[in-house]
Amino acid sequence: MPTLYALKPAFQSTLRPLVDMLAANGATANQVTFAAALLSVAAGAAIAAFPTIGWVFLLLPAVLFIRMALNAIDGMLAREHGQASRLGMYLNELCDVVSDLALILPFALVAAFPAWGVAAFAIAAILAEFAGVLSVAAGSGRNYAGPFGKSDRALALGVIAVAVAAGFAPPLIASWIFPAMALLSLVTVVNRVRAGLAAGAA
Repeated sequence: MPTLYALKPAFQSTLRPLVDMLAANGATANQVTFAAALLSVAAGAAIAAFPTIGWVFLLLPAVLFIRMALNAIDGMLAREHGQASRLGMYLNELCDVVSDLALILPFALVAAFPAWGVAAFAIAAILAEFAGVLSVAAGSGRNYAGPFGKSDRALALGVIAVAVAAGFAPPLIASWIFPAMALLSLVTVVNRVRAGLAAGAA
């Protein structure tokens, strides 16, 4: 099932000159991983501190884009500049979960969104990433099956953040946005498990 992850190779190509420059100046993949997590936590904390100030949510689309770029950069530093490590693998997965929680949970403080729906989406998003990682343990490699992977979540959260900043949150729609994304994330879990099992049986 297609996801925005399919656009990653083209995105990486545009980042390669920057990656080469960072590597030449001694930057490491693990440093970039930490930077992405710290940026996400800082943005989430700012939104959580001022959830009734609409323009604060405009931080989110910018931070999500920068985080996506940093995630691509750390992977390229690891693969293309000999920085891959077991520690890096752990940091990459753990920091991704921390970043997701930091950027999702503040939406529970927005009156238009039911807190249970936001929490359900946060849990389902973690399960989706966990299912992808378990494919490695099963011997079939990291799985990125859709329909609602990390890039898709980022796009959706960015759009929602802009809507909140603009004051556009019709109650009948807003109350179901996060539960719907939770459901899409659970479908992603199922698809990743199925894809992992199919690859292992091949």
